[in-house]
Amino acid sequence: MSNVDKPNESVAPEGARPDAMPVRPARTVPAAREPRPGGGSLALALLLALLALGAAGYVGWRQWQQEQGNIADSQNVSSLQQRVTSLETTLSGVSGERTSLNQRLNDAAAVNRSLREELLGQAARTRNLEDAVAKLAEKSLSGHDAMLLDETESLLRMAGERYALFHDGQGAAAAYTLADQTLAAVSDAAFSPVRQSIEAERDALAKSQPASQSSALQQLAELRGALATLPLKPLDTPNTTQTPDAWSRISHALAGVISVQRDNGAPLAVADARFARELAELDLAQAQAALLAYDSKDYAAALQRVDAALSTQFDGAAPAVLQMHGTLKQLAAVLPVTAPVQLGAALGELRNLRTVHALKPEADVSAPAPTASAAAAARGAKP
Repeated sequence: MSNVDKPNESVAPEGARPDAMPVRPARTVPAAREPRPGGGSLALALLLALLALGAAGYVGWRQWQQEQGNIADSQNVSSLQQRVTSLETTLSGVSGERTSLNQRLNDAAAVNRSLREELLGQAARTRNLEDAVAKLAEKSLSGHDAMLLDETESLLRMAGERYALFHDGQGAAAAYTLADQTLAAVSDAAFSPVRQSIEAERDALAKSQPASQSSALQQLAELRGALATLPLKPLDTPNTTQTPDAWSRISHALAGVISVQRDNGAPLAVADARFARELAELDLAQAQAALLAYDSKDYAAALQRVDAALSTQFDGAAPAVLQMHGTLKQLAAVLPVTAPVQLGAALGELRNLRTVHALKPEADVSAPAPTASAAAAARGAKP
């Protein structure tokens, strides 16, 4: 028997010495059982039983898994049904809210329509009010303009009367200035040409008046005071201003033969001297009054009488008399004799324009009718 058949027996190499260890007795191997008849079918049956058991276990496991899946699916379905139910509830609520919102929108649309109609009505009323206010403003403005035009006409008429009665060009010019300022406040531009006429007449009045009236009055007062100190003309002095006649030539020829003299030797009697000075003072006072009244003719005549009195009654060779002659010439140039200023053109032009503009309101009376009818139609169309 080989070593394979006897595995428990040690195999010593050839030529080796045996160990000194004691030799154990060999174990006896029981003999193999002989196969019984029918053992293969039992194993096959056992195998088939195991296979059937495994298949049954697999089928049961699959069924358990399917049941678990069905349970999970049923749970999912129930949860989905709950969700669907909640969604349906939510949708029903949303639909109800949508219905209410639609109703509110319809109500809001109806309110908007009514508000729009009211707004249109208010707009129509506002237009009517604006038209009424505009007409009232036009009436008030026309009344204001009429008042200003009346005031302007009154000032122009007063200036003309003042100049005609008192020759007061300065006062008349001041009245014309006020009239121009009043007319400038009139809103109607059609009266602008009247201002040009007023300006022209005011300039003419300003040029016709003395520039230094107060100084001229002061000089006349000084001349009245200086008359008391002027020397009178002597009686024996020949009058060279008169043309010599026949008796003058005879007396001049006999002057060398016969000499006639006064015993008293006085230039004039006291009464005659006082009378001459008073006449000159009266003429100067009349010149002052004429200057205050802007009467150029009386002013020039009074100065001429004073100058003539100085030449005939006072000593022409005296320096004071000569100085008074020069002063009288200067005073005569203060108020020159000129033609009076023609006034009234501006007043006539203003009256003509007012007459023309007074016809315009008749054409404007029918203008408010369409507006009133339109307002009535708008009120009738309003629901």
